Amino acid sequence: MFKRYFITGLLIWVPLAITAWVLSMIIRAMDQSLLLLPEAIHPINLLGFHIPGAGTALTLAIILITGLLAANFIGQKLVSWWEQILARIPVVNSLYNAVKQVSDTILSPNGNAFRKALLVQYPRQGSWTIAFLTGQPGGDVANHLDGKYVSVYVPTTPNPTSGFFLMMPAEDVVELKMSVDEALKYIVSMGVVPPSPKPRRRGKTESPQSISSGTP
Repeated sequence: MFKRYFITGLLIWVPLAITAWVLSMIIRAMDQSLLLLPEAIHPINLLGFHIPGAGTALTLAIILITGLLAANFIGQKLVSWWEQILARIPVVNSLYNAVKQVSDTILSPNGNAFRKALLVQYPRQGSWTIAFLTGQPGGDVANHLDGKYVSVYVPTTPNPTSGFFLMMPAEDVVELKMSVDEALKYIVSMGVVPPSPKPRRRGKTESPQSISSGTP
C-alpha cells in the first residue's frame, strides 16, 4: 500500500519538478541578456533587488524588435549588409550559413522540416522506430542513388533534438497516420504514452510515390 502511494506521488511530482527545472534553466540563460545593458540601469542597481525573469522579458523584447525591424525594406538591407560582412570571415561564414539554413528550415512559418511521421527499420532489419520525413536527397548525392529515396530524421529518446540523418528507399518507409506532435510525444515518453489509435481505411493504402514526392 505504501509503495503504491509513493509511486503515485512520484508520478505527480516528477513531471512538475522536471518542468520547473527546465524552465528555470531557460530563464537563467535568457537573464544573461541583462549584461547588454549598462550596469547603472540594471534592475538590481535601480531597485536594490533582483527581478527574476527581467532578462527573459528583455530577450523577448529584443527578438520582437529585431523581427519588426527586419520585416521592412531598411531592415532587410541591414540584414543583407550584415550577412555580407560575415561572409568575408572564413570560419564564421561556414558556421553561420549552416546554422541559418537549419533555423530557416525549422523556424520559418512556411517551413515544413518535419513533414510526416514515418515508421522505418533502424538500426537493423526487423527493428522498427519512428522517423520524420524531411525531404528528398539533393545535389550530387541524388546522382549516386538509384531509384526513389527520401530524407528522414531518426530522433533519439528521450531527447529528440539529437538524432541521425538517413537517406532511405521510399518503399522501405511506412507513413504513419499520426501527427508530428503525436509522434514526438511518443518518442519523448519512450513509448509509455502511445498516440490514440486511428481506424484504417479499407481498400486504401499509402503508396511509396506519395511519400517520396514529399507532398503533405
